[in-house]
Amino acid sequence: MAFDEILAGRIRTLVVDEAGVTEKHMFGGLAFLLHGNMAVAANSTGDLMLRTDPSDAGAPYLAEAEPQIMRGRAMAGWLHLPRSALADDATLSAVVAHGLAFARTLPPK
Repeated sequence: MAFDEILAGRIRTLVVDEAGVTEKHMFGGLAFLLHGNMAVAANSTGDLMLRTDPSDAGAPYLAEAEPQIMRGRAMAGWLHLPRSALADDATLSAVVAHGLAFARTLPPK
């Protein structure tokens, strides 16, 4: 399945100056990884998957986030944000920064 090119492009503009960011096709979308650790991913419907510390889910820009469900199970440390939550560039910027900040806490792969 293809990823949402528009969302991926918006994310690219936010991470272009971040050293160590790579792109990889994962989970039916396009993931943005920092030193090998996924920060965010654009999926085929324009939604976004976010890697985060489970205790950080209360940030205002994550108000519409839900647990990421994969194979019928909620994935701890992963959130799903619908396209509607990402329409505002400031919100997307905050979400991407959140994912990058969490990825920085992980050892490089």
